[in-house]
Amino acid sequence: MTVALHRTEAPALAGEPVPDSPRVAWRKQMRQRVLDAARELTCEAGWDQVSLSAVAARAEVSRPSVYKEFGNRAGLGRALVVVETQQFLAGVADALYPGVPDPHDCLRAAILYVLKEADNQPLIRAVVKAARKGSDSLLPYLTARADPIFDAGQTLVQGWLATRYPQQQTESVELAADVIVRMTISHLILPSDEQPLTAQRVATAALKLLQ
Repeated sequence: MTVALHRTEAPALAGEPVPDSPRVAWRKQMRQRVLDAARELTCEAGWDQVSLSAVAARAEVSRPSVYKEFGNRAGLGRALVVVETQQFLAGVADALYPGVPDPHDCLRAAILYVLKEADNQPLIRAVVKAARKGSDSLLPYLTARADPIFDAGQTLVQGWLATRYPQQQTESVELAADVIVRMTISHLILPSDEQPLTAQRVATAALKLLQ
C-alpha cells in the first residue's frame, strides 16, 4: 500500500509577528526613505525651500509614489513633524516618569530637557530657527491647538499631572497642562532668559494653578 505524503507549512506560533508582504515591506522602506530625505533637505535649507521633486530625487523614488503615500507637500510635512515629535515626546516622558520626588523639580527638569533638546535635534532646531525669522510652514504642526502634535504634548503632561495631583479636578489639570505646553513652546520660539531660569519660572507659574 502506498501512503501519500503531503508537505504542509508549519503553523505560526501564537504571538509570533507575521512578516510583511513584499509590497508592504517595500512601501514601508519607501516611506522611510522619503521621510529621511525630507528631513535632510529641511535641515539643509529649511522647509520653505523643499519641493516634492527634490525629496523624490534624494530618496531615489518616483514623484508619483511620494504623492500617493503622502497626498501632497503639506501631508509630507505633517508626517515628518509627527515622527520627529513622537521621538521628542518620548524623551520628555522619560524625564517625567518616574521623575524626582518633588513635582516642581520633576517638571522643571522636563521643561529644561525640551528647551535644550530642541537645540540638539536638527529638524526641530531648523523649524524653530526659521520661525524666529518669521518663516517656515512646518511651525503650525508644532504649535496649532487642533493639531495632534500639540494634543500629544498636552495629553502627556495631563497624565503626569493627574498622577502627581490626584485630588485636583480635571479642569484644573487640563488648564495647567495647557499653560505648561503653551509657555514652553513660546519660549522655544522667543527665548527670553537662560534655559534653566526659564524652566524654573514656567514650572513655578504652572503649578501655582494647582495649589
